[in-house]
Amino acid sequence: MGLFIFLTVLQGLVAAALVGVVLMQRSEGGGLGIGGSPTGALGARGAADFLTRATKWLAVAFVVLSIALAAAAVQTGTTDTVTSTLDRDVEAQAPTQELLGDPLAPTDGGEAPAEGDASDDPLAE
Repeated sequence: MGLFIFLTVLQGLVAAALVGVVLMQRSEGGGLGIGGSPTGALGARGAADFLTRATKWLAVAFVVLSIALAAAAVQTGTTDTVTSTLDRDVEAQAPTQELLGDPLAPTDGGEAPAEGDASDDPLAE
């Protein structure tokens, strides 16, 4: 379980770094490119090469970690039996007469209101 948590945290860090590196790359519309002098290792071309290589290696690390996490999940998550939390010792109850009778009949023993009687109808006003 400790290895699984470690790989999950590492996967999250790699994913965050991958998102950051992709956002820093210069796109056709300008993007969030890194400024600096146009020459040298930290120039526009040098930064683009570094970001491209970093994106490639972070993507490879992300895929490898995904496969390793899937393999670790299969090894730690297997169970041989299915457990159930249902209580199967409860006896079935017989249905009561109220459920078998007329659903519109009153249950308190009183008279059912007539169809034309609007005294209890709140919408009759």
